[in-house]
Amino acid sequence: MRTSRRALVLTAGLAATGLALSACSSASGGSSGSGGSGGSDGDGIAVMASFYPLQYIAEQIGGDHVSVSSLTPPGAEPHDLELSPSQVDQLGRADLVVYLSDFQASVDEAVDANPPAHVVNAADDVTLHTAEHSADEDGDEHEHGSEDPHFWLNPTLLPKVADDVASALGEIDPEHADEYTANAATFADAMADLDQRYTDGLATCTDRTIVTTHEAFGYLAEQYDLTQVGISGVDPEAEPSPARLREISTLVQDQGVNTIFFETLASPKVAETLADELGVKTAVLDPIEGLTDDTQDYVSIADANLEALRTALSCS
Repeated sequence: MRTSRRALVLTAGLAATGLALSACSSASGGSSGSGGSGGSDGDGIAVMASFYPLQYIAEQIGGDHVSVSSLTPPGAEPHDLELSPSQVDQLGRADLVVYLSDFQASVDEAVDANPPAHVVNAADDVTLHTAEHSADEDGDEHEHGSEDPHFWLNPTLLPKVADDVASALGEIDPEHADEYTANAATFADAMADLDQRYTDGLATCTDRTIVTTHEAFGYLAEQYDLTQVGISGVDPEAEPSPARLREISTLVQDQGVNTIFFETLASPKVAETLADELGVKTAVLDPIEGLTDDTQDYVSIADANLEALRTALSCS
């Protein structure tokens, strides 16, 4: 059903690209400036990001010279994004599109069918891990494939994407190329600082196993010597099998895990029910796939995650 619905939406969207639409609608979270072309309508270089972490990178690198929109609305789950016809049209007319291939199939199809002027594919800058549990309890592969897309939870992996965004913006807007390069260097320093906070903050933890509602934290766990155990696989909508729930229950009891983490964009019911049965706490660990509070950003959420981990893992 998902595939046929996406095909209908995409077909309608591609047909719409041949029509003279009055304007390119803007999404929240963008900043405006001067210059630009394509679908910018005078509000700076028009950048389309497929979901929040890539939007954040583009905003940090482009500054006042770009107008950044996210294809995934605030508060929406990005894994199963379906593009509207107007979004397909915007994507094709954008000056720059920043996306992650093999994560959001509708974005892949739109980029392939209606290529934008400039594209940064984050998958070119990182080596994605094979997902620990890429199939549901019936053995069916999820639509995002067998790779874990959540690389952005390791802050050391973001600067290479930022460098590519700076390079692409420099080609579009040579007058400010040095500024984009400088912004990328500043961004890399900020990610190094965040990485150091995590390294220091998690170095003394008594416990090192995190139980999460879905396996979004593998890159973070690898970077900071933690062990991730997901109730579900990389798809937050996948239902865990009874056998998997028994495995998690045994692990929690055997290892003395005191907290089961749930997240902001997916239902907490499974985590809450399991925690109640086992007599342990629940806490939020945000996969930073999208914003639910516009007073926060990538770094502030990452810092909140660090404090949640330090509490749950008994860090001194």
